[in-house]
Amino acid sequence: MRGAGTFAGIPRWVAGVAAVGALFVLLPLVAMIARVDWTQFIALITSESSRAALWLSLRTSITATLLCVVFGVPMALVLARTRFRGQQLLRALVLLPLVLPPVVGGLALLYTFGRRGLLGSTLQILGIDIAFSTTAVVLAQTFVALPFLVLSLEGALRTVGTRFEAIGATLGARPTTVLRRITIPLVLPALLSGAVLSFARALGEFGATLTFAGSLQGTTRTLPLEIYLQREVDPDAAVALSLVLIVVAVIVVGVAHRAGGTTSFTQGLRR
Repeated sequence: MRGAGTFAGIPRWVAGVAAVGALFVLLPLVAMIARVDWTQFIALITSESSRAALWLSLRTSITATLLCVVFGVPMALVLARTRFRGQQLLRALVLLPLVLPPVVGGLALLYTFGRRGLLGSTLQILGIDIAFSTTAVVLAQTFVALPFLVLSLEGALRTVGTRFEAIGATLGARPTTVLRRITIPLVLPALLSGAVLSFARALGEFGATLTFAGSLQGTTRTLPLEIYLQREVDPDAAVALSLVLIVVAVIVVGVAHRAGGTTSFTQGLRR
């Protein structure tokens, strides 16, 4: 007897279309792996420019992920736990970078923090120049990655509900204590999953970074920008570096999936 919730009535044509879709994703990856010059692989990914780009990407992506957590957790809490006029509009604006072309996001950041931007002239008086700097890379990555954490965490907050938080409040716990001792532990797997996805998105960011930060080696030239430049002068290096990004992406997806599985398991126990 099949277990409850098991469904085994998928038409064969559905499986066929799914197989075609899987091939559509896998074949380009196989083609890239076949194109790698394995005899020079280590030398290609450890060149001075490649190491500088990889190190810069890791530093800025980690910083951007931390900013996503700092700003994303409060944003998700406000969207999931409060009701106010214009909330749907605010949610749409928060999630806008998910569908906004990255180049457009880069232009928006440039017109905000650039020398002639909305805030740029004021910042320049204070001696702060953001555009075309490492800080600009971090801001561009944060801009495109933040919605991933907000979306993941808001959904988890809505799923777990407010029952345990209400119990803590009735026992005399202050709101900050409830948040620290109850809410965050309840949604920690989703928070970790969202942070991992944000890191992956920040690591792969290209358009907004190029538009807002430029491509200065050691300062703003991240790994995706290095791959784009190497494509013109050394295709073998571009393919090798692309494979490095693919490996990182696979690891990130695996970690995010494991965290998501933990979320589903704990939610199942609560039901």
